[in-house]
Parts: sequence; structure tokens; C-alpha cells
Amino acid sequence: MQKFLINKEALSADKVVIHGQDAKHIRKVLRLKPKDTISMTDGHGTDFTGCINKVSPECVEISILSEKKSLTESNLDLTLCTAMLKHKKMDEIIKQITQLGVTRWIPFYCKRSIPLSGQNREEKQIERWQTIARESLKQCRRSCLVEIMPPMDFQQVLAFSKDCSHRFAFWEASDRPLAGPFPGENNKAVVLIGPEGGFEEEEIRRAAESGFMSYSLGPRILRAETAAVCACGLIQYLLGDMGCES
Repeated sequence: MQKFLINKEALSADKVVIHGQDAKHIRKVLRLKPKDTISMTDGHGTDFTGCINKVSPECVEISILSEKKSLTESNLDLTLCTAMLKHKKMDEIIKQITQLGVTRWIPFYCKRSIPLSGQNREEKQIERWQTIARESLKQCRRSCLVEIMPPMDFQQVLAFSKDCSHRFAFWEASDRPLAGPFPGENNKAVVLIGPEGGFEEEEIRRAAESGFMSYSLGPRILRAETAAVCACGLIQYLLGDMGCES
């Protein structure tokens, strides 16, 4: 059964109330009733088990039975940075990387990226992306929301990445295969994925000056959204919790 997202600050006397679409889903789709158990998370790494007390058209009232730290979060602090693409492609990336345990996502602008003009339009897109991340979290039973960062320019992304020990730039012109070991001072990694048409050589040069190594994802040319998901899965296997020794 999927998890439901709650606000831990809304807990009162070990009780919580779920409203809106989630309450409707519990009542009409899952058909849960009083005394049924339900799984919840606060979106920051804590899971809850609850017992339903009351189900109404407006809300679902729940008593908290237990609270524990999540076991579904990766040990790797992984940031994915993707150049701006058409909106539906960005939506799909968020859905997939939530399932892959990515910590945060940064969309950015570079020379071949898709422009997104206007502050109002940008704010609406961020709200949409955050909604998609919340829905994806519930589906895959994660306990930490992907942090959706505001769009940055390329130089801001490079500056943001300076504290990460592991910096990967995937580029179709690279002939370097992705192979470890990857020693580092911390378990923080950042993945850089270019736009449709790829990075320009000057951008890869600037990334290299900021500590990134460019790698290949094989002999075939991948779509940008495919490359993003593939790269995150590989990095989670090598450094996170998807490998044989995790």
C-alpha cells in the first residue's frame, strides 16, 4: 500500500487528519475504513503507522501507532542537474528520479537549453514539479521528498557543486567509461546532464575546471531525459544503495 504524506507539525496528541485528494483516495479508491492501518511519512525521513479512526467525505482522522526512521532512503546525497527541456520531459525526469532515491534536482540554463521566460511562469513550473515529486514519493514509498531547486544558470550549478566529492558530467563526445573506484571526502555526488543537442565543448571545459569528470553512457546517443535516469541509476549502483554490497 502506498504511503501518504503528512505534516509532522500538524500532529496533535498522536493524531493527524488527512484532507483533500488524499482523503478522497483513501475513501473511494482504497476503500479503507475505521480500524484499518495506514502508512504515512513526513517527507523528511520519518515514517508513521496509523490506525484510521474516522472516514468522512471531507477528511480522514488517524491515530499514530508508531514512528520510526525510514529504511528506504539512500546513503548517498545525490544531486541531479539537468539542462532545461520541454516541460513534459522534465515532468517525467522528476517521476523517475524520485523512484531512484535522488536527493535534489536542479534545472539549469545553458547555451542549447529550452528557455523558460518570466518569473510567474517559473514559479508555476516549480509548484508543478513539487506536486509531481510529492505524488511520486507516495507511489514509490520513499520518505524524503526530492528537493526541487529553482532554475540556475550554468555557472551557478558549477558553484553549487563545489562541496561535492563526486562530480560527474555525462557527455556524448566523451570516451571515458564510468568505472570506479571513486574516492572522496564525503558521500555527496552531483550529476550533470546536458540539453537536447548536448553540451558545447566550452561548457565541458568549464565543468572540468570546476572538478567535473566527463563520462560516456555508451555508444548510443540517448535522449537527455533517458540519460538523466540512466546516469542516476548507475551512480546509485556505484555509490548508493542499489549495488550488491549496499
